[in-house]
Amino acid sequence: MPLSRRSAVFFLSASVVLGSLGGASAEDATIKIGMTAPMTGPAAEIGHFQIEGAKIAVEKVNAAGGVNGRKLELVIEDDQTTNPGIVLAFSRLVNRGDIAAIVSSVRSTQVNAISSDAKKAAIPVFFGGTDPTLTHSGNPWLFRTRPNDSYSAKVIADFGVNVLKKKKWAIVYSTDAFGTNGMKALTDALKALGVTPVLTQGFTNGQTDMTPVVLAVRQSGADIINSYSTFENDVAVLARQYKQFGVNLPWVGSPSLVSTTAVQLAGPALYGTYAVSDFSAAANPVAKTYDEEFQKRVKRPADFTSAWAYDAITILADAMKKAGGTDPQKVREAILATKNFQGAEGLYNFDENGDGLRSYNIVRNDNGKVVYERTISFDK
Repeated sequence: MPLSRRSAVFFLSASVVLGSLGGASAEDATIKIGMTAPMTGPAAEIGHFQIEGAKIAVEKVNAAGGVNGRKLELVIEDDQTTNPGIVLAFSRLVNRGDIAAIVSSVRSTQVNAISSDAKKAAIPVFFGGTDPTLTHSGNPWLFRTRPNDSYSAKVIADFGVNVLKKKKWAIVYSTDAFGTNGMKALTDALKALGVTPVLTQGFTNGQTDMTPVVLAVRQSGADIINSYSTFENDVAVLARQYKQFGVNLPWVGSPSLVSTTAVQLAGPALYGTYAVSDFSAAANPVAKTYDEEFQKRVKRPADFTSAWAYDAITILADAMKKAGGTDPQKVREAILATKNFQGAEGLYNFDENGDGLRSYNIVRNDNGKVVYERTISFDK
């Protein structure tokens, strides 16, 4: 297919294409799946993991015969770790005119930035952002392959109050959509258990000095810390400065606390902390196999930053098979009808809003190794 003038302008940009049409007929042409990922910017390492997770899934699907005899092809655009960047990347994919579905971002604020464009595009868009409102905005084309934060908040509150027996909570959160909504959800979950936080302290993404935040925690009288942090760099800064100022409280955080990147950046400063994590290699057999495949390929442990993208591709391929092709409406209906689908992240049962998972794992940083504790599920 000849490139349009607009496509040609961007041909040498951040696009990465896996596979080739090789002169095949239209009936045998590859099914193109778009992906926006941070290939540059502060989340570039996370973007690398996301891409590798998707590649593993694409290769697995293709090795098993593809989708109704057609191979999958991944087309990737750099979202630059910014909201304007993902809007441009998403637009480039949609304007090609041959993308059957898109695997988007793990950042809620970025998903929110493209939500209206995704609705106009009218093709399935998978994402990993956990802001609960994203699937309740009236957009029928958004599908989440991670549990949302209404569940993470309940698990964090239950574990901290009933297991760790802590009642004086300091909630530290990034002031973007993810962090703000996580803070609100946790505040509500704690109040349901009769606990009112002694501190809710926001911070701006990318701060290199968290001294005011850390001092506010130290002066609050808290006996436990929670964090909803979007970026792993911020987790590392917080962890090091907590130690610097002698704040040695139990810490139960969002998944970024135990991402491979955060664990590496913060080192011993994160030892002994807890987090909710939608992915754990010990949680189910698919997760274990995926972790082995990922480690063989990337030489690093798998985490949620790649597992959700892997699941998105495998769920999409399964839905396309059941839909008998790539018709967007039929694929959408097949995704929503997906029940008891075992992925690396967990057992998928999609609801009418496009949420597939309702469970979280409690994990602990044991001297740099993330150890599985338990899974808590809210599936009925």
